[in-house]
Amino acid sequence: MKIPSKYIENAVDQIASLPGIGKRTALRLVLQLLSRSKEEIEDFSNSFTLMKENVKHCSTCGNVTDMEVCGICRNPGRDKSIICVVEDIRDILAIEATETYKGVYHVLGGIISPMDGIGPNDLNITSLINRSSTGSVKEIIFALSATMEGDTTNFFLYRKLKGFNIPISTLSRGVSIGSELQYADEITLSRSLLNRQPFEV
Repeated sequence: MKIPSKYIENAVDQIASLPGIGKRTALRLVLQLLSRSKEEIEDFSNSFTLMKENVKHCSTCGNVTDMEVCGICRNPGRDKSIICVVEDIRDILAIEATETYKGVYHVLGGIISPMDGIGPNDLNITSLINRSSTGSVKEIIFALSATMEGDTTNFFLYRKLKGFNIPISTLSRGVSIGSELQYADEITLSRSLLNRQPFEV
């Protein structure tokens, strides 16, 4: 695909670098952006610059936030004694959409995946151990994807946390084996949370 402008070609390359977007889709998006006014393009690009400059990770749970502590951790109506361990923000959004979970979260920032070069030291695990050692946590829920990598991460976390004598549960297998949490429908995910089971090795 020969593009007659190096500027368009560069923009296409940038858009195509995003996951799930091929060159043809990227070209279509770039040409649509090209038809917008200069002011619209400036607003578009500035939104990403501002996002990168201002979005940070919650100092308590690792969720994304505009402040030092996220809204969920600051909410006095949330049960701080129950921690739901998730992979990333997409899982929090999926669980929050069920409107059934009233505890707080801990975002790992990924799961253990040797094939992708991701080990325990690359994840937000130390702060989870620190939170668990305070004596105020009554339950930890493993809400990671029902994949081999998710189960490996669950087992690693269980070994790190079992010494605190905190009940550890996992989502019931209403979430299909091999599926990613963020793609589960709200009813299935809600039932999996409500019917969570003790984590067993």
